[in-house]
Amino acid sequence: MAKISQAAPGTRVTLPRALSKLGYCSRTQAEKLVAGGHVTVGGRRVTDLSAWVDIRTDRIAVDGKPVDVEARVYLMLNKPRGLVTTRDDPEGRDTVFSCLEHLDIPHVSPVGRLDKASEGLLLFTNDTVLAQRLLDPDSDIAKTYHVQVRGRPSEADLARMTAGILDDGELLKARRVQLLREADKTCWLEFELREGKNREIRRMLEAIGCECLRLVRIAFGELTLGDLEKGKTRFLNDAEITALRHSTGSASLAGE
Repeated sequence: MAKISQAAPGTRVTLPRALSKLGYCSRTQAEKLVAGGHVTVGGRRVTDLSAWVDIRTDRIAVDGKPVDVEARVYLMLNKPRGLVTTRDDPEGRDTVFSCLEHLDIPHVSPVGRLDKASEGLLLFTNDTVLAQRLLDPDSDIAKTYHVQVRGRPSEADLARMTAGILDDGELLKARRVQLLREADKTCWLEFELREGKNREIRRMLEAIGCECLRLVRIAFGELTLGDLEKGKTRFLNDAEITALRHSTGSASLAGE
């Protein structure tokens, strides 16, 4: 097999990355396809995972079928509790992709995660550049959650979560926490996070001795869940997509 150039200017990326950026499949799936000899570049079979290609000029095919740039897809799901945020789960648990089976769309990936017990707004797209920028802490995108807890945290507890809690060597910190409403034995809090570390809200609540009963993400930046029914999806409109792009500090992503 002729060796493919290792330089990577401009639109040159590794072959598995190219399949992901083109919206064909995930990076992990792409690596399996390449290693298994299913992928050709310019008619030549390529099995080297580190081979570089140009996604705009190289002719890439999988099992003889050309891989073209897919139309960009942006959608939200109101994630039900009990689903894991992955495409394939080794434990055989139901995944969020079961809610997308009725859609005739290219390969999409979730933007970040919600754990199995969490609910609410989950974004999906095949625009990998935008997804990466939305998740970059430097983009400073707010994620807003409504959380039901047992009991009523004190003002000192709320202040502690915004000041920062050290847990297993990791600083957990909410940008904002406020009381929404309370009942006899429970209350609802609103959290605003900027980074969203693994189980961050649940870990902060555990640190102050509160039990988390429900956790629902209701907004991602300026994008809100609204009245979307549980388990349902909807495509984002042009204004929402533009707002997400602006929120990353770059409105020119559509051309990348």
